[in-house]
Amino acid sequence: MLKALVLDYGGVLTDPGEDNPAEPPLLTALRKARQHGIKTALLSNADGWWQPPGVLTAVLDAAVISGEVGLAKPDTEIYLLTASRLNVKPEECVFVDDLAVNVRGAAEAGMVGVHHRSTLSTLEELEILLAIALRD
Repeated sequence: MLKALVLDYGGVLTDPGEDNPAEPPLLTALRKARQHGIKTALLSNADGWWQPPGVLTAVLDAAVISGEVGLAKPDTEIYLLTASRLNVKPEECVFVDDLAVNVRGAAEAGMVGVHHRSTLSTLEELEILLAIALRD
């Protein structure tokens, strides 16, 4: 059973979607996932000076930034660290990234990987995997 949703920032959370919604569709998905008891995290290869935008703090249980932890995707250790910070097993996490190499790294660490190509396809796949509605 999947208990956590882990998203990349650039290219995933920043994707505005196809229909010009009020907020990025995957940010809405994070909110809805948390409402259903799913733990949420951001996993970014940003440097240590970067911080997630304030709007994300209310919807995240953890933020793992490469520059702060000294690890980077697709190293399996960063995915294991993220699961640990969420207090779940890697196999209880679904990870979304727009780079296939990072999705493969997550899968090697035991996570379910979703390759983000469009907001619609990503949301459809996540709704199936998590068995909850993630759209308004």
